[in-house]
Amino acid sequence: MPTTTIDLAAEVATLLNVFTVDPARQRELVTVLETATETVMRHQPGFISANIHASLDGTRVANYSQWSTVDAFQAMLANPECIPHLDSARALAHSDPHMYTVESIHHV
Repeated sequence: MPTTTIDLAAEVATLLNVFTVDPARQRELVTVLETATETVMRHQPGFISANIHASLDGTRVANYSQWSTVDAFQAMLANPECIPHLDSARALAHSDPHMYTVESIHHV
């Protein structure tokens, strides 16, 4: 199974989606995103990987995911199988999704 690799030469489309959530609902949102990813998203054409991060203060959840192309990501958004999962996440939190390219990598 493909894994997340951050590489300047990789031809992938990267989604960074930061959700702002009530701290009392952060765990619920994480569960919704994990379930959606495991049951539906990872089976979509062009899906490469997803990583769900929960902020220590409880107010944010970040989804770092990689897709083969922006078009593959856009097709997922329009897929009727995916829409209920997207709506479930939106019902819990405000999201701020954007597509990115890798511009720089630094290591110790």
